[in-house]
Amino acid sequence: MSVTDEIKARIDLVSYVQRHVPSLKKAGRNHKACCPFHNEKTPSFIVNPERQTWHCFGACSEGGDIFTFAQKANGWDFKEALRELAAEAGVQLRAQTPEQKSESDRLDALRGLVNTASENFQRLLFDGDASSVLDYVRDGRGLSDETIRDFQLGFAPESWDWLLNSLRRLGYRDDDIVEVGLAVRSEKGRVYDRFRNRLMIPIRDGRGRVVGFGGRALGADELAKYINSPQSALFDKSRLLFGLDMGRRAIRESGTVVVVEGFMDVIQAHQAGYLNVVAQMGTAMTASQIQLLAPQLASKIVLALDADEAGQNAARRSLEVARETLSQDYAGRMSVDLRVLQMPDGKDPDDFLRRSPAAWDALVAGAPDVADFVLDSETVLLADDASVLEREAVALRLLPILMASENNIYRQENIQKLARRLRFSERDLMALAQDRQPIQRPAGAQAPPSDAPPDFWADDGGTLPPEASESGEQSVGAEAASASDRPAERAIEPYCLSLLLKNPNLLYLVNRRLRELAGGDDDLLRGPLRALGVEDFTQSEYRILMAHLQDSIAQDGRETLEYLESVIGDDLQAKYEALLVEPPEAVSQTLRRNFQVDLNDIFRRRLFRSGGRTSERDDLISRALELRLARLENERMEMQYLQEEAQAGGDGDQRHNDQLNAKIILSMRAKARINQAVSRRSLPTKQASIS
Repeated sequence: MSVTDEIKARIDLVSYVQRHVPSLKKAGRNHKACCPFHNEKTPSFIVNPERQTWHCFGACSEGGDIFTFAQKANGWDFKEALRELAAEAGVQLRAQTPEQKSESDRLDALRGLVNTASENFQRLLFDGDASSVLDYVRDGRGLSDETIRDFQLGFAPESWDWLLNSLRRLGYRDDDIVEVGLAVRSEKGRVYDRFRNRLMIPIRDGRGRVVGFGGRALGADELAKYINSPQSALFDKSRLLFGLDMGRRAIRESGTVVVVEGFMDVIQAHQAGYLNVVAQMGTAMTASQIQLLAPQLASKIVLALDADEAGQNAARRSLEVARETLSQDYAGRMSVDLRVLQMPDGKDPDDFLRRSPAAWDALVAGAPDVADFVLDSETVLLADDASVLEREAVALRLLPILMASENNIYRQENIQKLARRLRFSERDLMALAQDRQPIQRPAGAQAPPSDAPPDFWADDGGTLPPEASESGEQSVGAEAASASDRPAERAIEPYCLSLLLKNPNLLYLVNRRLRELAGGDDDLLRGPLRALGVEDFTQSEYRILMAHLQDSIAQDGRETLEYLESVIGDDLQAKYEALLVEPPEAVSQTLRRNFQVDLNDIFRRRLFRSGGRTSERDDLISRALELRLARLENERMEMQYLQEEAQAGGDGDQRHNDQLNAKIILSMRAKARINQAVSRRSLPTKQASIS
């Protein structure tokens, strides 16, 4: 039994969920409640005690096991959920190596040091000697004592060694104080405080632990208005969002996050009751920051950056990063609603919230979408008599963003807007987009296999050219084909995941097939025929590996396998390696010892082999469709139970019942299309029927 199976055997999902959802009640064979992850009046959140799974049939449309629930409810990643649930269940995780244990202990000690510094800064702010600073925070910045304490604001005095001496007295070493960025060591070896005469703003990670500081200058002669902690083992501002630890629940419940530029913008917003506001702590958002928000927390991101030129430039850069990060398959399409909030009258969010807090909601709701923002900002300075080349240059800058939408209607509307602004025909702009804008793919990812056969394609049943047979590749094809004929003998989930891990580009083909089956029906595309994902797998380890695979495709910093190996923890390593073992290693035994060949190239070429056998590519698509069928069947049954229990219990929400009916009908339509596709794939080939 694996560690995750042992944890699930010891912790009952119903009992665990009831801690977070006290209203969860037994209803027939299931338990139901209003979903804890979005606002609703009629229960659509189901927990199945037999399968130990949960699912929301409302706005979330998410589900999983105890690990996914713990992650979503607590804002944990898988490693955190595994660690916390293992401790609760009394399950021993794989022992850390001495080196890992030493590093973990060292980081814990550094976190303790930084937290102690935060407590010292806050204590000093409320000390009588800092009354002028406290008056500034209360009166000058308009913050209440409750807000000051919630954000643990503090004060660093005008001293070269106040903090240094305070920490030394507690036994902390100078080397550690320097390492976390609280002190600086000069070239001559002198150590002194980094933050002096500044309002100190602790910066916390997603788990609420202080990892660094932002220091706001209090003296008029300071050159830098703000200074942040330097990069360290604890602090990486490109992977942090200020206020996320306090706003996570509000972001998840509303589905919207507002991203501002500064610490005070966030603090002022939270004081006014707008908890779904975070700050990016830099000139533009990074891919890592966007992935902290979407899609697991927010379906809408509103950039509310300062109205000055620097803020608007940051917004443009953030949009470009978002366009590359929030991609689907390899088409560069954004899966999150991105909007840009332009602050009125040149105010920043802090100023606006202090003067008109009640108007913030309407301002955010009216934020224009990406297309309108970039059109306005890029064409405002374009002269009426601009040349064709000048207008074409603008079009080339805007087309990647305007085309980055999964919805054909939105793309068409964006092109129409651009055509009117630039005085081009829509046809010319579409041609320009196709000619000049290549499909965006994550760096290092291979192009998905073409639908057209390669130059070694054989129409006579798949026979390779003589040179391929002489090299021994014919035997490779036969061996590999027999391997792909055996998926019925193994579980479908590991079979599909194994192929996807070895060739992530195949995920593009699976998702393309799902889109083809949807036939342009947006309801099917957004619902039962959406892209293959985590929820198509039932085992915890496979769900997490699938999530890592999707992340590896979305990121653009490293090769897919390199990224996977860097994020997969010890507890998943054995499962991951097992999925990678066969069939490539088995095939390699059939190669002649003196024949040097790229195995990956062989398997890519095998995708186009014919001859009466199902190709690995087509077989994966069929098996993936079977996964989706099983998922849809489980969901349909639970929706029917939900309807029956609602009627038996006298729930009279007709609108909710109609919504469930619509989802059941949609699911049945999707199943019919998948069944038809799978049946066609299972029919014998012409060659087989003749024999």
